[in-house]
Amino acid sequence: MARREKYGKNGRDKPERARDKMRSMTVRTQLLLASAAIVLACCGAKAQENTDKSNLPDAPKAQQNQDTTVQNQQKNPLSNPIGLIARKSYVYPDLATSSGPLSSMEKFELFVSKTVAAPQILSSAAAAGISEARGTLSGYGQGGEGFGKRFGAFWATGASSQFFGTFVLPAALHEDPRFFVRLNGGWKDRVGHALRRVVVIRTDGGAERFNLPGILGPLLAESLANTYLPDNERTASKTFQRYGIRIGFGAANNLLKEYWPSIFKSLKLNKVVPPGLQPDPNPPPPPGGRD
Repeated sequence: MARREKYGKNGRDKPERARDKMRSMTVRTQLLLASAAIVLACCGAKAQENTDKSNLPDAPKAQQNQDTTVQNQQKNPLSNPIGLIARKSYVYPDLATSSGPLSSMEKFELFVSKTVAAPQILSSAAAAGISEARGTLSGYGQGGEGFGKRFGAFWATGASSQFFGTFVLPAALHEDPRFFVRLNGGWKDRVGHALRRVVVIRTDGGAERFNLPGILGPLLAESLANTYLPDNERTASKTFQRYGIRIGFGAANNLLKEYWPSIFKSLKLNKVVPPGLQPDPNPPPPPGGRD
């Protein structure tokens, strides 16, 4: 009797277990089929997307004409109002290539670019060589070590001048530290324009005012230099003497900036100067008040 009950119970359990197993297999099969359907749907959508992209019409001809015009202007630099430039100048990165104002970050980047530009490094090396030959800054000694100390001092003072005159003061006063070339007129007009930029600066809004960054920046830099120059250089007279020399070199540097694009145009080296060079929107009036 016990065996029958046990057998009957086991007999009933086996079909139930088989049905449970079938249910589990059915669920797994349904999940697999659903997953396969999702994968196939995604593949189909991707294929449809690629097909749609391949069937897209060509870009409008107006855009093509605009691109062609830009390419022609790049190939022919004389077709734009300035027409002398093909890429940014690494020698004079402060030559203006756009009329819009610079942000504070762009002024900081310009300060960094001018600090490591060739004129800054070469002028520091030349000043160090002249100083050693004349025996000035005698506290640094002579020879390679003396030259290295002089070069470091001149380069640090130049970097400080750029820091105050290109970044700090222009950012605070909303002024544009770039140099806007004139590129037209006689040599007197262009020389006068270059020298005028020593005392006149362009604001972010396009107006003109006294060039406080260009005048005060070098003075702050020379004052700061008294913290690392030899003791005999840390006097008011020596400070203003160095300051006057730096202002004079700045004026001469403006002349080079003004004629820099013209020099390389005449040498057919247009790619050395920056693209999109912008002229000064407020050039000085010609003699006699006539154009």
